[in-house]
Amino acid sequence: MSGHDHGHAGHSHGVSAQADTRMLALALAINLAFMLVEVVVGIVANSLTLLTDAAHMLTDAGAIGLALVAARLAQRSPSGSMTFGLKRGEILSAQVNGITMLLLAVWVIYEGVRRLIDPPDVEASLVLWVGVGGLAANLGAAWALVKANRSSLNVEGAFQHNLIDALGSIAAIVAAGIILATGFERADPIASLVIAAIMLHSAWGLLKASGRIFLEAAPEGLDVEEIGEAMIGVGGVVEVHDLHVWEVTSGFPALAAHVLVGAGDDCHGIRLELERMLHGRFAIDHTTLQVEHLPERLLQVETRPIG
Repeated sequence: MSGHDHGHAGHSHGVSAQADTRMLALALAINLAFMLVEVVVGIVANSLTLLTDAAHMLTDAGAIGLALVAARLAQRSPSGSMTFGLKRGEILSAQVNGITMLLLAVWVIYEGVRRLIDPPDVEASLVLWVGVGGLAANLGAAWALVKANRSSLNVEGAFQHNLIDALGSIAAIVAAGIILATGFERADPIASLVIAAIMLHSAWGLLKASGRIFLEAAPEGLDVEEIGEAMIGVGGVVEVHDLHVWEVTSGFPALAAHVLVGAGDDCHGIRLELERMLHGRFAIDHTTLQVEHLPERLLQVETRPIG
């Protein structure tokens, strides 16, 4: 049996994780600062769109805070019973992000429908200026997160939160413009419902992606049958069974399989060839291959009629 993992991948992952931490901290600072502005002005202006955006910024701050903790935990080396370290802390963080986004969207839908029925007066000029400022803040935070490693589901979750906030600020600007131009007060709750629909879509994406990892499904983009056929195609391989492909955390696929080779073949050389093929063709670096020879003779049982 053999386990194989490229050493340079761990070093580059550590450097990338440190850069992610810095970018996440910058995004957190931007979100916290402008969230306070939106809460105050949202209450004064009586704008659901601004309060929605502020509430979402609060979940952004929580999401980024979780992402920071998860990123630090993921850098810890495996020890004791945690043989993969705490890398799946990132996936837990992404799932919490998805759940909070889902719950917030439900609240916004409820409040938006209520305000559609009985629209309050909205200080549209305040909403307009804060919307412009919020858009600038959201784009700044999104820029910081784009610089981080978005192949990490953890960072992607924080980015999705900020992207929706940017859309929320645009919705606030549009709603304020409509109210100033036409006096149509329902533009504010309508804008909040549009944001809620986008939030539901993003929440579903995060929950689905993190759920796949927890259920140990094969990573998206990797076809298990294709991998098995490629392994059978390596010279000397007679049979592949007990093939498992899963994702430890985002960007960390793993594979385990039982491989039978010809009785006279070099099982160690074939194992190395399989590892090279899996790395080069499927970008799978962490492999555990149990390679055995076929027996030279198979036991034959002769049956005779009774009597």
